[in-house]
Amino acid sequence: MPLRTGLAGKDPVVMNAPSTIDLARISAMDLAHAARLLKGVHDATLSGQRPRLVPRPVIRESWERMLADGVDPDHGSRSPLLGEEELEERRRASPLREVLPVLGDALVSVADAAQHIMVVCDAQGRVLWREGSAAVLRKADSLGFEPGADWAESVVGTNGLGTPLVVRRPVQVFSAEHFVRTQHSWTCAGAPVTDPRDGRLLGVVDVSGPLRTMHPATLALVGSVAKLAEARLRERHVTALERLRAVAAPVLARLEGRAIAVDTHGWTAAVTGMPPADRLALPTSLAAGRTWLPSLGSCRVEPLPGGWLLRPEAPGGPPEPLPATRLVLDVSEPRRWTLSVFGGARDWTHELSPRHAELLYLLATHRKGRSASGLAQDMFGDPARTVTVRAELSRVRRYLGGGVLAHRPYRFHEDVEVEVVTPDSPARLLPHSVAPAIRDARSVAEP
Repeated sequence: MPLRTGLAGKDPVVMNAPSTIDLARISAMDLAHAARLLKGVHDATLSGQRPRLVPRPVIRESWERMLADGVDPDHGSRSPLLGEEELEERRRASPLREVLPVLGDALVSVADAAQHIMVVCDAQGRVLWREGSAAVLRKADSLGFEPGADWAESVVGTNGLGTPLVVRRPVQVFSAEHFVRTQHSWTCAGAPVTDPRDGRLLGVVDVSGPLRTMHPATLALVGSVAKLAEARLRERHVTALERLRAVAAPVLARLEGRAIAVDTHGWTAAVTGMPPADRLALPTSLAAGRTWLPSLGSCRVEPLPGGWLLRPEAPGGPPEPLPATRLVLDVSEPRRWTLSVFGGARDWTHELSPRHAELLYLLATHRKGRSASGLAQDMFGDPARTVTVRAELSRVRRYLGGGVLAHRPYRFHEDVEVEVVTPDSPARLLPHSVAPAIRDARSVAEP
């Protein structure tokens, strides 16, 4: 159920709004006093009382998820550690392995000097790597904060690894902002790292340490380093596309008709006989042979080193409309959302970006349609931001096809059945989203 929070008094020292804790001002206080203050907020809130101060929104919403998940605030829980073989396999498979030098060069020396440690987890919240102060590493061991441990929010509560995985933005968690009391002597700041090729969440880089090491600037530092890591991954992607282009160019030169070479994520490396597109939406699984794509229609698929050669079979023009009769929008998971399209032999599933999951959920709950300004108000609280809405929905229409999504107003076609699969609790709906309409939907009280 939603937390009962309120305000019985004012403390201007720690507030930048009449009822919300200001972490920057908290950090300027005596840390022992700040910890006691936050502990009072934690205890009052979790007991259903009205605390003097309201937790920050990102913390309050996380606590609501923890209550809905049944996480024990006194002890939390611990999953078994990964075995050595599985841990090494996850490390080898993680794209974050490629940017470990970037993360280490930027953070480890700073973390060590400040009595912190740097921790990197994968998209499931499993700790893969950590470095830093030996004394702090020993302290982390006592908390179960060690390689192979599961620090997903649903397991160990609000924390600097698991919570950024859920909300997909940097989060700092100080003392009693942790949901589980055994972590109240700890401070941490984590930022998610996403794959620039497809927006997939790769994991979180975090800087953590004992309570006395808390500093509000840590969050900005970690967030900047995460962006630096994403930039390095983007550079590697550009290099890979250049290699694919070098392979594909002589192949395309020998072909007649239309053809396009794309990498495994759908990014275009080379094209002939048709207008270029930055990226094509590919099905979750693609294999050599014949397939159907909304943007190309029926086409032949041939493997290339690092990608695919797609040869549309129609002589030209737009592909035939997608004969969709039913859509299933699944937003029940905290970090993965899909749209499944059913229409006979061309059934397929597309994994959604965070922004597209938000937009399609809003359209699914407004079957009569929404104008661009209405969606801008829903998404950003600003009806003037129509350019962003139109650009995103244009991308959606490219992989759905014109037979599914109409415009003026934007809506699903009336003859298409739309099913929305939502979480058991409203508090867990698209937890990354800060869109006003999504936040309103999350705040709906459970029966």
